[in-house]
Amino acid sequence: MNGNSNPTLLRAIRGPIMMITIGVLFALDHMTEFTFGRTWPAILIVLGVLSLGDRFTGPKAGGPTSRRDPDFRGEQ
Repeated sequence: MNGNSNPTLLRAIRGPIMMITIGVLFALDHMTEFTFGRTWPAILIVLGVLSLGDRFTGPKAGGPTSRRDPDFRGEQ
């Protein structure tokens, strides 16, 4: 991903992509010789790819949306 993507879009499609992945794995379990016990690591791979995409499309460090450190001295 090139950093121009909308991070909220990636978060919005995470659930549907996981549901499609699980559905495909169950379909493979019923229609082919590949069982769910052999194909479940694909779920981890898809989660990893989505997490990487989320990291690369997130806000840049030091930008206007970065969090401020808390001020524990009582001054504002």
